[in-house]
Amino acid sequence: MNEIKINFASKAPSFKKNLGFAIAVQEPSKGIQLTKCTVDVSTLAKHDLGNLGASAKSETVSRVAAPNGAIFALIGVGSEKLTESSAREIGGAVSRNLFDLEELIVDFGLLSKPVLLALVEGISIGHYEFNGMKSKANQKKILLTKVTVITDHKVSSSETAHIQILSSAVKTTRDLVNTPPNLMFPAAMVKAVQAQIKGLPIKATVWDEKALAKDGFGGILAVGMGSSRPPRLVKLEYKPKGSKKHLALVGKGITFDTGGLSLKPSESMVGMKYDMTGAATSFQAIVAIAKLGLPVHVTAWLCLAENMPSGTAQRPDDVIKIRNGKSVEVLNTDAEGRLVLADGLSAAAEMKPDLMVDVATLTGAATIALGNRYAGLMGDTQAIKLIEKAAETSGELVWHMPQPKELRALLNSEVADIANVKIGNRAGGMLIGGLFLREFVPTGIDWAHLDIAGPADNGGSPYGFTPKGGTGAYVRTLVSLGQALAIQK
Repeated sequence: MNEIKINFASKAPSFKKNLGFAIAVQEPSKGIQLTKCTVDVSTLAKHDLGNLGASAKSETVSRVAAPNGAIFALIGVGSEKLTESSAREIGGAVSRNLFDLEELIVDFGLLSKPVLLALVEGISIGHYEFNGMKSKANQKKILLTKVTVITDHKVSSSETAHIQILSSAVKTTRDLVNTPPNLMFPAAMVKAVQAQIKGLPIKATVWDEKALAKDGFGGILAVGMGSSRPPRLVKLEYKPKGSKKHLALVGKGITFDTGGLSLKPSESMVGMKYDMTGAATSFQAIVAIAKLGLPVHVTAWLCLAENMPSGTAQRPDDVIKIRNGKSVEVLNTDAEGRLVLADGLSAAAEMKPDLMVDVATLTGAATIALGNRYAGLMGDTQAIKLIEKAAETSGELVWHMPQPKELRALLNSEVADIANVKIGNRAGGMLIGGLFLREFVPTGIDWAHLDIAGPADNGGSPYGFTPKGGTGAYVRTLVSLGQALAIQK
């Protein structure tokens, strides 16, 4: 993982070779101009900024020579006053576009403290590159290791640490989901989890295939039985003294999804290493909450399986039994995420948490309905309100979707308590997925379902603090949710 050190100063240093100075360019009524800052920009004053290639369009970056071999990086911030959300995105554009400079000075002039901290958060989260298994000659090297932000605000060490912890959690999530599936399978994910929680007040319990069978986790077993690499269930628990509320996170962890015997087309199979993003997100959320020392009880259930076709794979028409005793008729083995989540939700509910949230790249229908930047959000009223507020705080996008009662009948089965899909029905696929999951949430437990199929993976060009590939989205929302519960009476 790429690390970056961020410092704060009240005055900009002198110009020197290879030192970058990031200055904001805005466009009020008088045309594009630099924002007021402490950096000496007198050498730019005699030039038309447009002729230098500068633009006020948000997230644009242009470079101009500065005195003594230094570099001006002119950063477009738009025509509106910066908000926390826009500052976070622009901060990401700064670190993404200026990664080849070893040191950078950022001076955007007078900003409120919340906006300043959001800018810094964006810089930190945007500072990322996954080189995977590339040879050294083909790796994109990030040279930027030090950023100094010019401000008169006093930024405490705890505020800086908070940003660093969130940034680390987001970037670790990206690393996990970007890792090729031949290296990131259920047992490998377990090893990664165990290594990363060392020294943290988090207790891990792991179910292997024998324990899963003994304890009635029929959904996880059924999905993973076609693979030579058996499934796992991981329970992580953080329970600090004085915690009064209990948040349960349940993450879908399909380390690779072929569709099983209901085999996906080859082009649809590429990218299915991201199908474990829900588990990675839940895992890093509890890690960040523990590092922050938030006084809230959190359990995270990582439902890990590889969905493969073979002579031992589950078949369409099979009937399986979930942890809570309900039977499911499997009509499509490619609707496997809901089967592993059913087990996870059932187990999490046994601890009677105050709030239960499942996180999953569950349906392609979510992307068709909401595009690539919004997560579908379903569940109980109070849970919806809490998550919407947490997402707003984090600058992440969710959209409240309904749970139409009339669609539940589509999941009726003649041989089991419920079917996992309605064959031949293409309407309301995201909603039907949520309705299926609700069947495994007991009355009296607040619950929400986050379908992150769209925003979990960015298949296009990078933007803001979001790279190509795994995005790490919603880790920060879940941490904000934990913060909200920690202060709730």
